[in-house]
Amino acid sequence: MANLKDSSFFAPLLLLGSMTSLTVGASIAKGLFPVFGPEGTTFLRLCLSALILMLVVKPWRVRFSAKQWRLVIAYGVGLGLMNFWFYEAIARIPIGIAIAIEFLGPLSVAFFYSRSRIDFVWATLALIGIVLLLPRGPSIETSLDWVGVGYALAAAAMWAFYIVVGQKAGANAPASLVTAFGVLFAFLTVTPFGAVAAKSIFEMPAFLPSAIAVGLLSSAIPYSLEMAALKRMDSKTFGIFLSLEPAVGTLAAFLFLRETLNIPQLIAIACVIIASIGSSITASRKKPTGLAS
Repeated sequence: MANLKDSSFFAPLLLLGSMTSLTVGASIAKGLFPVFGPEGTTFLRLCLSALILMLVVKPWRVRFSAKQWRLVIAYGVGLGLMNFWFYEAIARIPIGIAIAIEFLGPLSVAFFYSRSRIDFVWATLALIGIVLLLPRGPSIETSLDWVGVGYALAAAAMWAFYIVVGQKAGANAPASLVTAFGVLFAFLTVTPFGAVAAKSIFEMPAFLPSAIAVGLLSSAIPYSLEMAALKRMDSKTFGIFLSLEPAVGTLAAFLFLRETLNIPQLIAIACVIIASIGSSITASRKKPTGLAS
């Protein structure tokens, strides 16, 4: 029996675990917004994630080259801004719309790296699914905060940057080390914006368990899994496969919040899942380029 780590399904399994963790973590994080705001919540999330990863990975004896350090720092800055701008977006617009807009980032990576007609089909199908997940109705047009839309678009740009730079940063270094230092630099990036808002955690220690859970579920666990996945698949496939995340979020809302799914949402989930499975199957038939073995 083949080793699971060598299987073409191992990287997709890593991403599925990452998306599940992020979905649960996001629901907890949103509950902290009224207390710490999106800025303070982002700060707490990345601060606690960095502490956890540093204690677990113990990366202080690492020896990176100057080029590797530049990539890791860039990866961390992109990671921090992506988190910060996404939380600012969901503080202003519905989370479903924010996720759909943010997915323009990985989808743009998927389209950019497409080299065959079948790749274009999978990317297009995933895009159709994400468009169908957008909420509809007359209230959307009147209540949509365009500042929130701008933050979501900025988060999308950082997500695309994170995918491309993250793959390069992790190509010749252990995934755990790159993730630990990346989250540390992400924390340093958001510190000027969120430190003041987060300081009230010392006056309200009852919120600390929730903040730790957000750090683990929204950053430490999923980014470790994503970095490991990036070392095993090309950027194009990674971008398309991550399109499962809106579907995972929609299903989680149904399971935990009893939100009903309409026909367009069901069709959207089917489109995204088919695109992701199709991308994984076609990618397994060809050797990815630019990745460490």
